[in-house]
Amino acid sequence: MASDAPSDVSDWEIQEGLPQPEDQFIQKYYQGREALIEQETAQRSDSSFRQSITPLAAAACAIVSRIRAEEHQTIWTNNDPVNKLNATVKYHPGMMFPLAKERMEQSKTYQIIRKMPKGALLHAHLDAMMDSDFLVEQVLALEGMAIQASQRLDTANSRDNALVTFQYSKPQHLASSSIWSNSYEPHRLVSAKEAADGFPDGGREGFKAWIVQRSTISADESLNHHQGLDLIWDKFRNCFFILGSMLSYEPIFRASLQRLFHQLREDGIQWADFRMAFVAKYRREGQDEPDETQDALFQAFDEELNKFQATEEGKGWWGCRFIWTTLRNYPKKEMVEHMKQCIAIKKAFPHLVAGYDVVGQEDMGRSLADLTPELFWFKKRCMEEGVDIPFFFHAGECLGDGDETDHNLFDAILLGTRRIGHGFSLYKHPLLIELVKQKQILIESCPISNEVLRLTSSIKAHPLPALLSRGVHVALANDDPAVLGVGNNGLTHDFWQALQGWENLGLEGLGSLAENSVRYAAYWPDQGSKEWTKDVKDGKFGEGVRASRMREWTAEWNKFCQWIVLEYAEYGSDEDEA
Repeated sequence: MASDAPSDVSDWEIQEGLPQPEDQFIQKYYQGREALIEQETAQRSDSSFRQSITPLAAAACAIVSRIRAEEHQTIWTNNDPVNKLNATVKYHPGMMFPLAKERMEQSKTYQIIRKMPKGALLHAHLDAMMDSDFLVEQVLALEGMAIQASQRLDTANSRDNALVTFQYSKPQHLASSSIWSNSYEPHRLVSAKEAADGFPDGGREGFKAWIVQRSTISADESLNHHQGLDLIWDKFRNCFFILGSMLSYEPIFRASLQRLFHQLREDGIQWADFRMAFVAKYRREGQDEPDETQDALFQAFDEELNKFQATEEGKGWWGCRFIWTTLRNYPKKEMVEHMKQCIAIKKAFPHLVAGYDVVGQEDMGRSLADLTPELFWFKKRCMEEGVDIPFFFHAGECLGDGDETDHNLFDAILLGTRRIGHGFSLYKHPLLIELVKQKQILIESCPISNEVLRLTSSIKAHPLPALLSRGVHVALANDDPAVLGVGNNGLTHDFWQALQGWENLGLEGLGSLAENSVRYAAYWPDQGSKEWTKDVKDGKFGEGVRASRMREWTAEWNKFCQWIVLEYAEYGSDEDEA
């Protein structure tokens, strides 16, 4: 008697009465399963973007997904002969950034993401975006640059731990002793060129390598998660002192800005909201004494921005502004004085100051709750001075759950922040998630920074997908690329990590994150709270600068998708073209 069972069903399955995928009730289960997945997908923050993309863009996204899948079986596996030679590393998709970086940059997906229009860079500390190797070359090329240290640098241990900074100085103010000798007096300035040439471990080239090592977090430092956050933050803070001291001399500042603008534009970025705490004192060219205010720095920044925008390359650069930042560990008087400087600069350069923030390790600094009296004073003084400086707070850049640092998220929302920097611990707070959505607050997420600074072990363990799935608006940012060892000031590395680490994202998800960055950028002219919220909600269907730039980005996105379809046609399919 012939059986009606499929030919590939074994006899034991028939005897046991094992259901088959083709059975009607199993098919109904699968249909219900798909409906449940679709219901959750519809709640994602990128749902509307996915539904709005053109057929050509959908084809490009499908191509990138196929390339990604291919690379998972080739680049990110130990099965091929080249990978097998390196027995110390088990290659896998979404592996830790310091281990993945070199291979990442050789992949097709990386080359594709490099060309992607990424919109706006919303969370980046300007004094941690200038590569130390470039800065030290500038220092050694300029006459009058000097170096000083908090102790004599006559041992390897002192060279690893002393506080080292640079500044311009006239010859008569320089010490004659070597900074590498036991006769060096702490904090005395010596010629940077002479110090470099006399470096005890390799002369000038060794000196350059030493400065890079002192101002960059190494792979080993990043990967030692068992040492905790405080130790990596100690190194992180010291990097800023070195980089900031080199950057704060006018000729180096100006040259660095032109290089930075070029790098950002080359990476598909058209706008940047920079943060800067102005810890290192700015010196104008040829001046020993630093400026007491930041007027000269902002004047130089304005001139260099205009200079770049006047070039052919700069025509596609929308511009950039500052979110003025104050170190959160300042005592009250110093905090208030820094706030006064912010207001003064806002009045002098209204088009360059977009907002206010407090920065530094949240676990070790003053909480927003503790800072509330000063923050209320700041808002009152802004009203008296006739300026509007909204908040763009760092909050939730921590591992705590319910402690004072974690509660910075509550205060950031209550104080009216327009965006939240990092928001790493937000996923633990369902009520706050709903408030963030209701109030149209964007999260500035910095995945590689969170990895390197030991908040998460890898992109796979990052909590951001939990926010995306709950409908929270997010943009990706790079935070401090020069310090973090990224080697590039653009967003490609962070975008690529997200693409590889999160299955639900895809190129279309990256597109949504980029569009969000354009939607939430702090453009000039300023907007009041109600106008800002309406403008963000209207998006490209609104009026004014924001809507215009969102439409411009959409056109660039569609050109990018067309390039993918043509350049990687071998990964296409008939279904893509239908």
